[in-house]
Amino acid sequence: MCSEAEFFIYHVSYFKFKIMKAKEKANELANKFISKSVFDMTDKELKEQREQGKSFAIICVDEILNGSRLFYIEDYEYWKEVKQEISLL
Repeated sequence: MCSEAEFFIYHVSYFKFKIMKAKEKANELANKFISKSVFDMTDKELKEQREQGKSFAIICVDEILNGSRLFYIEDYEYWKEVKQEISLL
């Protein structure tokens, strides 16, 4: 059972995530882990940063899928779809 605060926070984040499509969320997560501007990198560095961003984003989604309390099956399905979209980036 969760507290009222947890329930409220969950529903606010639930609706925020539902507004964002899985592909958009995948892109947003992966981009959070790119440490430098794309204009400051060589092509090789950019490729390495993209792969690293994807790897870290997948770790985050795995943590959500395995470690948190997802109240609805739709949430689980959404995060599985986000993970799939990350691998397609």
